[in-house]
Amino acid sequence: MISPVISAPMLQVLLVEDSLTQAMLMKNVVERSDQLQLVGVVRDGEEAMQFLRRTGEFSEAEKPDLILLDLNMPKKDGFEVLQEMKQDEELKSIPVIVFTTSDRSEDVVNCYKIGASTFITKPTRLDELASTVDNIVHYWTNAKLLPH
Repeated sequence: MISPVISAPMLQVLLVEDSLTQAMLMKNVVERSDQLQLVGVVRDGEEAMQFLRRTGEFSEAEKPDLILLDLNMPKKDGFEVLQEMKQDEELKSIPVIVFTTSDRSEDVVNCYKIGASTFITKPTRLDELASTVDNIVHYWTNAKLLPH
């Protein structure tokens, strides 16, 4: 008897990105994956925290399994979002991938100190972006995540 193929569960991803171009590129790459689903795209750190706390226009938002977080954003930057999340009992267990143009070693160190799960410098080419997202999918669909 052939056992049925069990597919990996869909990872619910929140993208926190202030660049419309970068957000559209990421959205296109993520939509090609059969294992990732964008539950939201927010433009700044304040919107990210509203989404995560389900306040204001995000009162019906789904809790993401994973967050792709840019660092350099208006209103509240990625460092502030990460720090606020990791101090919140309801949010601190959500894995955060810092996904940014920065490759400064002090940014890497600070993000890990605050509680980032991973730090990835955004690739500049679309094919590299797709490959990076594939690697993210492969890793995080095999990682053991805490249940909601």
